[in-house]
Amino acid sequence: MSIEVNGITKTYGSQKAVNAISFSAQKGGVIGFLGPNGAGKSTTMKMITGYLLPDAGTIQVCGVDVQKDPVAAKRKIGYLPEANPLYYDMYVKEYLVFIAGVHQLDQVSKAVDRTIQLTGLGTEVHKKIGQLSKGYKQRVGLAAALIHDPEVLILDEPTSGLDPNQIIEIRNVIKEQGKEKTILFSSHILQEVQAICERVIIIHKGNIVADDEVRNLLQHKGNTLEEVFRNLTATQPTV
Repeated sequence: MSIEVNGITKTYGSQKAVNAISFSAQKGGVIGFLGPNGAGKSTTMKMITGYLLPDAGTIQVCGVDVQKDPVAAKRKIGYLPEANPLYYDMYVKEYLVFIAGVHQLDQVSKAVDRTIQLTGLGTEVHKKIGQLSKGYKQRVGLAAALIHDPEVLILDEPTSGLDPNQIIEIRNVIKEQGKEKTILFSSHILQEVQAICERVIIIHKGNIVADDEVRNLLQHKGNTLEEVFRNLTATQPTV
């Protein structure tokens, strides 16, 4: 398994943000990870990447226990968090060279050039990151997540701030990467999830309320993914 989550729990004070959830993902494919704000999505993603420790349960990425060997696990993971932290005073190419160095890559220039081409940053490489539009900042964050060619990608709102043309371009990048990598993809744009993902996991109030192929959810839970989402997470179901 590329990702194996077993009974993980995370509590903040009296609030149980994630309640003993379990799921797994085989190599290859894009899995939608959905839920309302505060449902536990980002907390779960941070635990998978090792940025947060669960209070209980275990997580393995490509057979590596995230808690026992976090450095080895992070080598397997590319992570684009929702906040997308970047160094705004660095130039785009300079930043990607820096990230490649952090990962101790042998062929830095080759990795940087490949990633720039992959994410469509060629026209922006000589600009400072702080000068970029929000959409291009997202591309830089995606490039940083991809530069070490990880086996697993964790993408939290990767198309945030992109215009419709950019969304299609990044969607194609994600779908192409999903042929070889396991991608956990979170987004509030449900049409985007439906276009990219074959399988969807929906979390609500810290619990998984659905984990199935999109076509099965559309057959049994609603006519669109938006309707499925509303039926499973709204206070008052729509049907």
